[in-house]
Amino acid sequence: MQIHRNEDRAESAANPDWFTGEVTMRPVTSPEGHSALAAAEVRFGPGARTNWHTHPVGQTLVITGGIGWVQRDGEPKMEVRAGDVVLFAPGERHWHGATADDEMTHIAMQEMQNGSAANWAERVSDAEYAG
Repeated sequence: MQIHRNEDRAESAANPDWFTGEVTMRPVTSPEGHSALAAAEVRFGPGARTNWHTHPVGQTLVITGGIGWVQRDGEPKMEVRAGDVVLFAPGERHWHGATADDEMTHIAMQEMQNGSAANWAERVSDAEYAG
C-alpha cells in the first residue's frame, strides 16, 4: 500500500501548448509496473480549457468542484458539475474546461498506450468556446 499525502503532491502549471488560461495540475498516479493508468487532479480557472484532443484508450473525468463545460467534436458543449463523471471513448475528439465565470476541478484518468495518454491538436478558439 502507498499513501500519497495531499501536501506532498506538488501542484504545477499545465503545459501552455495544450491548455488555454490558468490551469494547474497535481499528480494522482503515474504508470508503474503492470499499470498503464495515468491520473491527475486538474484545476481550471474561469475561461480556461484544454486544446482539442483524443485519448488512444479513452478518458474518464470525475468532476470534483466548480462548474465546467465538455464538448465532443460536432456536438454542443454540455455543462458539468461536482459529482458528474464524463467518459470519452478511445479516439473521441473533445475538449473540457471551466465555464467563463467559474472554476472547475476534475480528476482526469487515462491509460497510456505506446507511451502516450493523449494526442493533442489545435486550441479551442474563443468562438468555439463561447458557442
